[in-house]
Amino acid sequence: MARFSGIKSRFSTILENFRMAKSGRPTIGWEMAGIFLVVGAVVATPLSIFLNWPTGVILGVPAGAIAALFWFSRVAMRSAYKSIEGQPGAAAAVIESMRGNWSVTPAVAVTRNQDLVSRVVGRCGVILVGEGAPSRVVALLATERKKTARWLPDIPIYEMQVGTEEGQIRISRLQKEMGKLPKNLRPAESNDIRRRLDALSQRQNAIPLPKGPMPRQSR
Repeated sequence: MARFSGIKSRFSTILENFRMAKSGRPTIGWEMAGIFLVVGAVVATPLSIFLNWPTGVILGVPAGAIAALFWFSRVAMRSAYKSIEGQPGAAAAVIESMRGNWSVTPAVAVTRNQDLVSRVVGRCGVILVGEGAPSRVVALLATERKKTARWLPDIPIYEMQVGTEEGQIRISRLQKEMGKLPKNLRPAESNDIRRRLDALSQRQNAIPLPKGPMPRQSR
């Protein structure tokens, strides 16, 4: 019974993601069917010619299915990013869903205009992620950088602006940009930084993260 419930839950999640992807890309079903047929045929045809048709079918069907599911995951991820882009706290929500050992404290600094800065701790050091109008977020990031540097004077601190305006990082590229940062710290050092920032984090006001499905990365 428990196994059936787990299967049902996974199926519901897939169905929800498919609906979300279809809302942003109505042709996703036809695209998946076309990719399945093309990739399946490309794999099955030579195998059927040089070996036998059962081998071609056995290998062609899963190859087509994997290609179609890969395309679906890409479209669903883009739809998920698009659905939350521009919402306050969206960057923190995406980072929390990313692969890797990232510790996120959302909205350590917030303004009445809903410009905000979230703090991320990882192997690179500390990343201050700003969201909002560039002209206002620059000052907010600078203030938070000075505050963080007083607590961690010898730790690298990076700044990133997430948004859709010029000079900002699109939320769909945030993981890639963070992955480019050097690994300056050992795991034990990054854990120590998290503990040292706990007291500071408790004094900050957090805001709710965006609701809804988030892109999932295989771990």
